[in-house]
Amino acid sequence: MDKADRYARRFEKVLDHIASHLDQPLDVERLSQLAHFSRFHFHRQFSAYLGVGVARYILMQRLRRASYWLAFQPRRKITSIALDCGFDNPESFSRAFRQALGCSPSEFRRRPDWPGWHARMTPPVRERMDSMEVNIITVAPAMVAALEHQGPPERVNDSALRFIEWRKASGLSPVASSQTYGIAYDNPETVEPERFRFDICGSVAGPVPANPQGVIVKQIPGGRCAVARHHGSHHNLRDTIGYLYREWLPASGEALRDFPVYFHYLNLASDTPEHLLLTDVHLPLR
Repeated sequence: MDKADRYARRFEKVLDHIASHLDQPLDVERLSQLAHFSRFHFHRQFSAYLGVGVARYILMQRLRRASYWLAFQPRRKITSIALDCGFDNPESFSRAFRQALGCSPSEFRRRPDWPGWHARMTPPVRERMDSMEVNIITVAPAMVAALEHQGPPERVNDSALRFIEWRKASGLSPVASSQTYGIAYDNPETVEPERFRFDICGSVAGPVPANPQGVIVKQIPGGRCAVARHHGSHHNLRDTIGYLYREWLPASGEALRDFPVYFHYLNLASDTPEHLLLTDVHLPLR
């Protein structure tokens, strides 16, 4: 491991600690000790590495978690969300939320502005420093209920809310006993936003009747796949996808099958802290 890798690992330890303690006070001196950095230099080192100051980073992570809970857990009280995300009281939470997103928590809950949210809340991009474990497996075909999203990637969460609505209304693909997938037909970095296509899917055992949400039946074909497990935010899935295409595939000698990369979500952002999210990225092979 070279010096750059060791330096990155020290910061990863800090970021992991922040992610798992957002509901608690986070002392900068304690964070600097975790990484064995001098407290006199930690602020500058953090800003240089992440592109944002430590206090701002912590605030953004708290607001990101709160945003997901507001949108995807409508029965959860705003007061409870504020306290569970590390704010001293609902007033300070509301003030910080409005300053960051231009609306109150209750307004965001009623009508989430995901494009605006992405513009303000997407975390800094950091290069993946380590190689990844990639396994080749053979998967069985999967019949799924699919909601076809077409439009800006930032609007996928709006489609996700419609799919959740269908799941609850139909009872045909319950979260507790079915699998959840995403099929990425297009690369959001290269396709025009209005042409971006992405299916949100849940496994089903039989037909899907016509429904107001527009959910239909599709099949994820079986076959060989290269699978890499992604840990953390779905916004950073491009890191894992990039590694598969850029590093693993050329060195593997494998050839790709005519089906897009897809995701198997092992847990969901609606009820899981971002740092605990697990997603298996599938690259279909011949």
